[in-house]
This record gives sequence, structure tokens and C-alpha cells, in this order.
Amino acid sequence: MTTKSELSESTPSLVDIQHVIAVASGKGGVGKSTVSVNLSLALSQAKKTVGLLDADIYGPNVPQMMGINQPLEKSPSGKIQPIVRHDIRLISIGFVAGRSEAIIYRGPLVGKMIKRFLDDTEWGELDYLVIDLPPGTGDASLTLAQSAALTGAVIVTTPQQVALADVRKSISMFQRLRVPILGIVENMSYYIDPQSQSRSYIFGRGGGRALSDELALPFLGEIPLDPAVCAGGDAGEPVFLSHPKSELAEAFRQISYNMSDRIAQFAQKANIDTTISP
Repeated sequence: MTTKSELSESTPSLVDIQHVIAVASGKGGVGKSTVSVNLSLALSQAKKTVGLLDADIYGPNVPQMMGINQPLEKSPSGKIQPIVRHDIRLISIGFVAGRSEAIIYRGPLVGKMIKRFLDDTEWGELDYLVIDLPPGTGDASLTLAQSAALTGAVIVTTPQQVALADVRKSISMFQRLRVPILGIVENMSYYIDPQSQSRSYIFGRGGGRALSDELALPFLGEIPLDPAVCAGGDAGEPVFLSHPKSELAEAFRQISYNMSDRIAQFAQKANIDTTISP
């Protein structure tokens, strides 16, 4: 894992951030932004100071999901000032371009924009900076891995085999870039009938957990398929806040706890390795 001193050399604006977490997926449509937003809120509820960077340049969803429609401004120091919503410090290209305007960038420009958001934002002191990456293994992921000292990556999938195949590629990329994998989250795991409370496994069953076993990676948790997630995202009121006592909210709490525990294990191992090294 990259040290704090290495971080300060490459990205001075991130020096006061304890953990930088990439939320990634192998393919689109698996609910990565939903996980990023609600995971950030769960961490905040646990008394952590949290920032959220929407690094999906072509399809930024965080402004809609967090109910924000306002431009970014500069701080007195001349840096980009995050917009604060629900105690989360937010940055997104959607605050610059608006909801309807297409972002027409070639690949290298995507990397430059993400690096600018990392370098030129006045994040301040944070316990966690969660970064919602676009799907796939392109410029955004490469730029992030090369520009920030990532604590690790959370990989989001759904139970289908086609999604799992793409997730393997995403995991392979991060491993080649020497970014630790914090674990796998399975979204849309099952649907709970509101009348009978029975579970229906619409997209298959247990794919995410089986993949975590296959690759010897932690399984951070599973999230039910629920219309409230879509409704909350459309309304700008994330389900973690709109249904705080639901099974959905509890799933995100458990995922945040499991992720934090995994980070603590990394830190403990790093301390032990430092102690026993000559």
C-alpha cells in the first residue's frame, strides 16, 4: 500500500485524507453509483468525515441522486470548493456541465479532468474519500490508480454470469496496478415480496459470494432489489436516508462496517511488516 509520504508528493490536496476508496465495476448498470452514494452516507452516519468524487465523466449520476443542481464555486484559496449535501463533500462534472449536456471528451481528457478534481479541490481533512468510477478498465481507472494513493477498491457486481465475467477483468486490472481489493458487493441480489416476504432471485443466486470464494476476496455484502432504491435516486433522497430502518439501509451499514474492518486488517498487517522488517 502506498504511504502517506508518497501521497503528499503526487497529490498534495489529498494529504489530509486518511483513506481513498475506489468503487468500481466491470460493466454499467450494476448500481455502482447507488453503492457509492449510500456507502458514503453509511460512513458519515458512523461519525466519519466523508467526501464523494463522481469520476464518471460521461454519465455522472451523483448530482441527481443527491438532489443537487448548482454550479461549483472556488474557495478563497482559489481551489474548487466541494458542494456539501447530507454532510458529504461532493464533486462531479455534473455540477459543471448540467444534467442534459453531453460530455464529449477523448480518453486522455477524461484522465486530465479526474486529475484536476483530485489536485485542485479543497477537500480538507477527510476520513474517507469515496470515488465513484465509470464502468470498465479505461482512462479514469488508470488515472486514479496512478494519481492517488488508493487504500483499495470496492468491486460492485450483480449475480448474473455476464456481470461476473466483467468483474473478473476489473479485479485483474486493479491487481496489476497493485491496488488492494477491499471486497465484492453484490447488488440486486434478490427481491422481497412485500406481501409474503418471500425472496425471489431474479438475476440468479449467490454469484458474488461464489466469485469472492473463487478469488479469495472478502464478500462485503448483498443488497436487495427494491423499487425504493430507484425512487430515492430519482428524487434526490438516497434510500439510506429515506428508509433508514429498512433492510436496504442495514445492508449498506454492514457493507461499510465490513469494508472498514478490511482496511483495519491491512493497517495491522502493515504495522506488523514494518515491525519485523530489518
